Amino acid sequence: MNGYGRGLFGLPPVVKNIILINILMLLATWTMKGVFGTDLTTILGLYYPRSDQFMPLQILTHMFMHANLWHLFFNMYALYIFGGILENVWGPKRFFIYYMVCGLGAALVHETVIMLQYTKVMSAISPDQLQIVLSDGMEYLAQGKVFTDETMKDLQMILNIPTVGASGAVFGILLAFGVLFPNTQLMLLIPPMPIKAKYFVIGYGAIELWLAITQPGSNIAHAAHLGGMLFGYILIRYWRKTTKTLY
Repeated sequence: MNGYGRGLFGLPPVVKNIILINILMLLATWTMKGVFGTDLTTILGLYYPRSDQFMPLQILTHMFMHANLWHLFFNMYALYIFGGILENVWGPKRFFIYYMVCGLGAALVHETVIMLQYTKVMSAISPDQLQIVLSDGMEYLAQGKVFTDETMKDLQMILNIPTVGASGAVFGILLAFGVLFPNTQLMLLIPPMPIKAKYFVIGYGAIELWLAITQPGSNIAHAAHLGGMLFGYILIRYWRKTTKTLY
């Protein structure tokens, strides 16, 4: 492994700063909502491009936003465990490139799936229903209400629910760990048993694929998780072909 510096809690610089930024963004979200009544997730979360709330900057900023403390904890804990090892192997520059490619690739895959859902909904909705969703959909959601008609509800969710989180990039990190250290033993919590990293990654990926297929309307972006793993795998394959050693 390369001897790159380790700072706060023994973390290398990129992992440390990513964790700190994500923590600060959640604190800022709580502060802005509590003090000013402004929800930052509706500004910095990623909306579908057809939504009136979409802004290009959200493609980047959504990766540093989280829905709640547990969402943040699980993503940052995985980054802490696996990301630090990868950064010390690759170095800060390559690790940062990998993290961003996985995160942005995850967003691309997720938005592609949303586009397919949007196309299906638009082919089924009537002009009157469309106008109602466009004019009242966001306000209804703010009041905790959803349309009873399934087609209108689906469009309401597509246009007015932002995607947040670093999960896509983190799943790319998990994939990289499994590729670089396939025979490393990991300890599962449930059930409490050891498993090799390569089998853990394959199993986790299979579960995410199954959930993406069987729960397309879930509030968990399973397609984004798979996208992070896919783009991570492609980038690792590219690096293996263009460099003498991957680590």
